[in-house]
Order: sequence, then structure tokens, then C-alpha cells
Amino acid sequence: VSLKMPAPPAPRPSANDADDPPSSGPSVREPFVLSSDREPVLADILARYPNKMAATIPLLHLCQEQHGWVSNEVVAYVADTLEVPTSHVFGVTTFYSLFFTHPMGEHHVWVCRTLSCALNGADAVLERCRERLGIDVGETTPDGRISLHTAECLASCGSGPMMQIDKSYHENLTLERVDVLLDRLRRGRPLASALGDGPTR
Repeated sequence: VSLKMPAPPAPRPSANDADDPPSSGPSVREPFVLSSDREPVLADILARYPNKMAATIPLLHLCQEQHGWVSNEVVAYVADTLEVPTSHVFGVTTFYSLFFTHPMGEHHVWVCRTLSCALNGADAVLERCRERLGIDVGETTPDGRISLHTAECLASCGSGPMMQIDKSYHENLTLERVDVLLDRLRRGRPLASALGDGPTR
């Protein structure tokens, strides 16, 4: 008859073991903090409004300009800074299409698809953007540089088809002009407005 010997007791942890970090586990994100060069801009924003809640949208723009998107940490920072509930900040973030709740590209291409632009070739402009960037609407190029979007109206109905690249308008577009703009954007070169009035309008 064979006898099974009892297993030896597990070794007790030493005092040094308590200081060792865990081998695995969820990572903790750092709280969002506005950069020092943007602090004066924040002060200017807060001075414009009769109460802090009214500054929600411009502060979200300022934070997204730094972070690239509105993460949970950004929401918490804005709520704490303005002394408002996080539910209010999240509601504003998810209501407006210019706020992004997930990582996006460094640059944003918005193709207007409202009726006046659609009648003048917006579909062809959008398809050319898809082809040249190799992505679909709502996606970002593999290098993380450019995201493609559509907009219902960009308030330039007399000069369609048009698109907005970051903060600049490019109107009366042709497919050749789209090629030039996207090529300059991918190369990191400055964009000239289609109306010749500088990089922004």
C-alpha cells in the first residue's frame, strides 16, 4: 500500500516581498493636467463668462488641442476646474461632433455633404479622399496623422463642393485641388486657402 505524503507548506512571504511591485495588473492612467503655456489661455477663458459652467465648450477645445481627444481624464479635469458635474461635461462632449471621445489623427479632414455641396460634386470629393488616404469616414491613417469625417453643413453653401482641413476652409474644389491639398497635408506643408486668403478663414 502506497502512502501519499502531504504537500510541504507554502513558504511565507519575506518582508522584502511586500515592497515588490505586482507582476501584472491594470495600468493606472495619469490625471490630465493643462500645460503651463495654456494656463494663461484658461485664465482668459474664465474671465469671459459670468459663471464657470459657461466656459465648458472653450475649455474642452483647449484640452483637446493639447491631448488630441477628450478622455475620461480630460472630462474629470474640466469638471474639477469648472466645479461642475462630470455628467455635464460628458453630455457636452458627446453632443458636439467636434469633440472626440477616442484617439484621433493629428489632422482632421471634414467633407461637407449638405445639399448644395452634394449637387456640386461632394460625393466625388469624398471618394477621392477615401482613395488618397486609404481610409473610410471615421477612420485614421495608419501613421496616426489624418482622420476623415463628413459634415452635414459647414456654412459655405455658395462655394461648394468644399471641405475643412483643421481650421481652414477650402472651397470650389476640383479633384485636382483635393489631390494637392492632401499631398501637402501628408507632407506637413502649409495649406493655402482655395480662395487665396491665407491658411485660415
